[in-house]
Amino acid sequence: MSADAKLSIGPCLFNWKAEVWRDFYFRIADEAPVDTVHLGEVVCSKRAPFFEKYIPDVAERLSAAGKDVVLSSLALVMTERERDGIRSLAAGAGDFLVEANDYSAAAALAGKPHVIGPLVNVYNEGTLAYVARKGAVRVCLPPELPAATIAVMAAEKQAEIEVMAFGRLPLAISARCYHARSRNLHKDGCQYVCGDDADGMVVDTMEGKPFLTVNGTQTMSYHYLNLLSELQSLTTLGVGRFRLSPHSCDMVAVARLFRDVLDGKLAAAEAEELLEKLNPDAEFSNGYIHGQPGHMMVVGETLAG
Repeated sequence: MSADAKLSIGPCLFNWKAEVWRDFYFRIADEAPVDTVHLGEVVCSKRAPFFEKYIPDVAERLSAAGKDVVLSSLALVMTERERDGIRSLAAGAGDFLVEANDYSAAAALAGKPHVIGPLVNVYNEGTLAYVARKGAVRVCLPPELPAATIAVMAAEKQAEIEVMAFGRLPLAISARCYHARSRNLHKDGCQYVCGDDADGMVVDTMEGKPFLTVNGTQTMSYHYLNLLSELQSLTTLGVGRFRLSPHSCDMVAVARLFRDVLDGKLAAAEAEELLEKLNPDAEFSNGYIHGQPGHMMVVGETLAG
């Protein structure tokens, strides 16, 4: 059953240089064993102009490699220009699905097949049924949900259920730019300092312990989600797709580990050891899926479905 599960590469949430962004997706197209790839700016509309010119070429290369392309929308829409951008994305996506990352985008996409992203609060089967009636064919659930809740929604079969399985978790979006403030800059004159941190800027507690990560206007987890050991159980509960969030590590190698575990070619424990070698500075967690605090790494417990 796991072999039938699909893998997605989510939208890049960080401010990478445009050429780095382009080359990352070119390599994903050519080498990564994934089924779907998301493109688009989710965090800050100021970043989008740098790489938008590359989207047609990247989408074409991904499509030629047999990958499905999804265009991801902004997660916090505050200006008329951003609203116009959402409307243009909804109207001009062509054959590509669009992922709504806030309800304004979902409203613009109503009546058309679309995807709901993990920053939209689909926390129960009632909300799932609502977005499915509006046209959502796939829902990537918020990462803080436990397996028991995911199982209930998967059983409804209202839409394909996708779960985040790797990467720092997107927790919140703000109108303020914490990255800019950390450099004594205002958001309007941020100088794009978020580009200095390829995987986000780690924030410590007053005791000097790493706590969260700042990515421009976005707050993320410090720990990297790792659900390698939970893949089999989640597919049994009805999850049909797993999302890997792009980071500066070797994402092709990360995707291969997840694919090999899903296909039964590699034991989860061995894959976890290899994942740690790929990300020697990362600390991993899986607490939310077990109904525990998100920063925890739960080992040896069966998921409660």
